[in-house]
Amino acid sequence: MNQNGLRYIYGPVPSRRLGRSLGIDLVPFKTCTYDCVYCQLGRTTNKTLKRAEYIAVPDILRELEEKLTSADRPDYISLAGSGEPTLNSGIGELIRQIKKLTDIPVAVLTNGSLLWQDEVQDALMAADLVLPSLDAGDEFLFGYVNRPHRDITFMRMIGGIATFAKRFPGEVWLEILLLAGVTGIASEVKKIAALANHIKPTRIQLNTAWRPCAEEFAQALPPDQLQALAKNFPGPVEIISGDENDNASVIPPQKGVNADILALLKRRPCSLEGISRGLGMHVAETIKRMDALLAAGEVDTLVSGGRSFYVATGLEKEGKTAARDTG
Repeated sequence: MNQNGLRYIYGPVPSRRLGRSLGIDLVPFKTCTYDCVYCQLGRTTNKTLKRAEYIAVPDILRELEEKLTSADRPDYISLAGSGEPTLNSGIGELIRQIKKLTDIPVAVLTNGSLLWQDEVQDALMAADLVLPSLDAGDEFLFGYVNRPHRDITFMRMIGGIATFAKRFPGEVWLEILLLAGVTGIASEVKKIAALANHIKPTRIQLNTAWRPCAEEFAQALPPDQLQALAKNFPGPVEIISGDENDNASVIPPQKGVNADILALLKRRPCSLEGISRGLGMHVAETIKRMDALLAAGEVDTLVSGGRSFYVATGLEKEGKTAARDTG
């Protein structure tokens, strides 16, 4: 449970894509259709296509009503969290009920992998904004980067996003995340751009692996390369910044929590999930705090045993040893 006593609602947290975002987590940690090499949450522990009411809609609504009475008005209510939100079979009913509670726009952050299913498309129709992802231009790199469930083919995924974008009455912002030496090269970007032209989203958001990733080989592109590659895409293209000044500006309040994080990391390296669990925070809130602490130079990252850990910068050498022990 997070520090506000809420299990499924987190934030509002600052988002480079959505301003101030009040998040709703619809699935248990790392329940997803993909196991992306760049995922900031680590490896997927439950890769599935099974849609179910993993978290009951009435339970989410009770927390949301409570939160809306106390929180400053966010720019968006975002359905996202610790896995793929469209796996929750109650997502359509949740969106409809949220619209009865408030006029704050509802955004759905999805990997887009289930949009080929009519029931998933229908469920999202009441949202204001849907943000699917496209990380590769062909079947091979789709498998390499996203590591999808075996029943999700590349063409099925592309067809689903394209069909949804045509049907959806709201806006579709397509996030394209590029990796250095993998998809972030001109020949691959041209393939992705051709698919984006077919999908015709309202907006394209170009991103890279700014945060620690599930796999060490997943590396970010420098900003100048992102800028150059953006010219391949049709329509409005927004580059999601990883500039340190942006990172430093998004740290939430409650400075004492940051002191607790540093106190923990000075004693031992911890994974993102370990910090969240140890301090009772939602992983999305933890990510924002770690962004700011990384930008301030107060923490660093290391990889051991295929897992990413955070460590206080002054204890990096000791941290590498401890991570081997815990990996």
